[in-house]
Amino acid sequence: MKIFIKNMVCGRCISAVSGIFDQFNIKLNSINLGEVETESDISTKDIQAIENRLLETGFERIKDTVHQLVDKIKNLIIIKIGKLDIDENFLLSKFLSFELHKEYSALSKAFSQNENITVEQFFILQKIEKVKELLLYNEFNLTEIAGKLGYKSVQHLSSQFRTITGFTPTEFKKLKVHNRKPLDQV
Repeated sequence: MKIFIKNMVCGRCISAVSGIFDQFNIKLNSINLGEVETESDISTKDIQAIENRLLETGFERIKDTVHQLVDKIKNLIIIKIGKLDIDENFLLSKFLSFELHKEYSALSKAFSQNENITVEQFFILQKIEKVKELLLYNEFNLTEIAGKLGYKSVQHLSSQFRTITGFTPTEFKKLKVHNRKPLDQV
């Protein structure tokens, strides 16, 4: 039985959701970001109990296909950005169409109607959150960050960063409070 779960955005989320299923002694065939496959069907009573436990821990069962699609789009974007290997010629539309085997216009429309922002805006917001993270870790300089996240120049990254946050990357690093958002709340 496949169950789709909203807000699974990292390895710790997978661990937390796996733990919930363990609490109910439900064996899993597989667990990935946004998706759990059980070895057997689950009773309605257990499904309800699992849904309640998921909600308590910040997750939510996704029941309809449009929301499942939107969640898959979000997870693909988060994973892509997390790998830090976005080429400057990267096209989000081609990437999503290829990964989900659907026309980009349909994906974009479903996303916009359910999230009240465009896929492109979500992608930019996720990249800016990653820039914040990388700036705070001091692991890479701004030129390296721009290269890893597909920006054609440091100026483009800085301009987009300022538009979204109100600060330049340098100003952001100097702040005492860094206002980072959890990825599932972007």
